[in-house]
Amino acid sequence: MTSNVLLLRNPPDGVDKYHSVFRDLGYNPHSLTVLETIFVHSGELRQQLIDGPQQTGLSGVIVTSSRACEAYREVIQQIYESSLGSQRVAADWSSIPFYVVGETTAASLAKIKSDYDTPLAPVDIRGAAESGTGERLAHFILNDLYSALPPDKSPRSPPKLLYLTGDKNRDTLPTVLEGGGVSLQHLQVYATRGAQTFSEDLDELLRGHPYETSKLWGWVVYFAPSSAEFTTTFLQRRFQLPSSAYLSTGDLSLPPVRLAAIGPSTANAVRDKLGLTLAVLPEKPSPESLASAIKAFDSKNP
Repeated sequence: MTSNVLLLRNPPDGVDKYHSVFRDLGYNPHSLTVLETIFVHSGELRQQLIDGPQQTGLSGVIVTSSRACEAYREVIQQIYESSLGSQRVAADWSSIPFYVVGETTAASLAKIKSDYDTPLAPVDIRGAAESGTGERLAHFILNDLYSALPPDKSPRSPPKLLYLTGDKNRDTLPTVLEGGGVSLQHLQVYATRGAQTFSEDLDELLRGHPYETSKLWGWVVYFAPSSAEFTTTFLQRRFQLPSSAYLSTGDLSLPPVRLAAIGPSTANAVRDKLGLTLAVLPEKPSPESLASAIKAFDSKNP
């Protein structure tokens, strides 16, 4: 029987590289939506956009994820479709830089301007090619803000940037920027939570790929600490998870699975917080590294 691989991450749009690699190795991969995004503080963001950067003394905006782009786009759509959309908007956001992590985020921001002809949309998008992480973006921003100044001069007042965040953020970027004399105005615009359909989707998957009692169903792969904690509650009701005694179901009618994790932070959460035993932790967080590690483990442990 072909071994199943349950990938605990939201299925991407378009071609799924993980699925392609696992199928090439003879596995049967599945992806289930585990997290969903909700927008928060939309009213505050809306007022911020209407007031404009000049009124609040902003020198730029920081956007580090596509979800923050979606939140920005959502508010612009609300304004555009309301009575304000048919009036002249005094605020002009086209004249200040938007600093982003990666080309995907940059493309998401650029599409807002192409879809909505409004001065609220971002135009000057910087840092995409130069930064792939928050830390690299922070250093890029510092260089960009201060490069135009003479070496012996400093700005009259600290540059102030609007930082659009989610509910889970690393402190690297703020630490670097604030250490460099930049003032940040934090505004959380989205949050993630466990997908409400996960339990139902999991049951549907198992109905389509039934198991034999006590025989290995396949693999479960964790991709993030937050989704690991959420999904394990449901997984331990359907599978025998390799775990410490207090989490073991002891129900031999459930199919056993092997566990893998992407990245050291996820692995630590799975082991230390959930008490689960990992069979595989790939060297790199890539489809090829994960698939080859699982294949190698299965070859040694048929």
